[in-house]
Amino acid sequence: MMTLDQQPPRTQEREEQISDLLQGAVDLHCHSGPAAFPRRINHREAMVDAGSAGFDAIVFKDHFYPGMAHAELLNQLYPDSRVKTYSGVALNNAVGGINPYAVDHAVKLNGKIVWMPTFSARNHIEKSATETKNYPKSKAPMLEQAPLTVLNDDGRLTQEAQDVLDVIAAGDIILAGGHLGVAELKILFAEAISRGVRKMLVNHPTYVIGCDEQDMKDMARMGVFMEHSICMFIECRGRKHQPDEFARLVDVVSEDSTILGSDLGLVNMPLPVEGYREIVNTMLDLQFSESRIRKLVGRNAASLI
Repeated sequence: MMTLDQQPPRTQEREEQISDLLQGAVDLHCHSGPAAFPRRINHREAMVDAGSAGFDAIVFKDHFYPGMAHAELLNQLYPDSRVKTYSGVALNNAVGGINPYAVDHAVKLNGKIVWMPTFSARNHIEKSATETKNYPKSKAPMLEQAPLTVLNDDGRLTQEAQDVLDVIAAGDIILAGGHLGVAELKILFAEAISRGVRKMLVNHPTYVIGCDEQDMKDMARMGVFMEHSICMFIECRGRKHQPDEFARLVDVVSEDSTILGSDLGLVNMPLPVEGYREIVNTMLDLQFSESRIRKLVGRNAASLI
């Protein structure tokens, strides 16, 4: 089994190979700021770093505010930038929860993703004593989150969730599962497909969501991508898996149904582009082909935006 401390030092040739493989990369999960949670990098800095590395696009994700206006303003101020910036909306309490009006606003401002509840998800809150106990916190305490779910007491989708799906389908943008539990997601995605949603992904299926291998296979067969967070596979305080485990998780649904997003930008963590360089190096050590790597770091994500 390969562990992180067994990875050999990188040569100049390897560094150049990594740089080449990052041309055209797309990060759908960039946690730059400003934000209530402390961030290491702001949106403009993230744009500069990604552009310098040859990325085609990055998507700003904040748990509490829609970032479309920030992204569009940066694109207008820096029209010659290689990288284009986008954002979306996370349906937490701060935007009214599972709110079709917030989603409609995101679509009208060229938003690319709607994340179902994350920080406010009932599933996230219920796991606060275990998986999410070290989750980032704001400098000043925030109001206690009202737990959100997409299901009613009968286990069916709420009317608000159905309305959100209709707006996503009409706008042809990405439905991301946020921090809903796997049982909720299976019901959500099945209904989404019936309502015409074409672009779907599960955020970090092995963290908080509760997916096992069969769950991932089931949803991949529905056309849902598994988005694995790079921060969970590289040397940092967010690491949860060794390289061999990364390879196994990709193989569960194949590179055709897998996307890598940095999930980086937080303080005391690598920068997003650093995360991409580390995971590409890991994939090369694992003998991933260049075609597989390019799908995982860019092509699959690009197909959604």
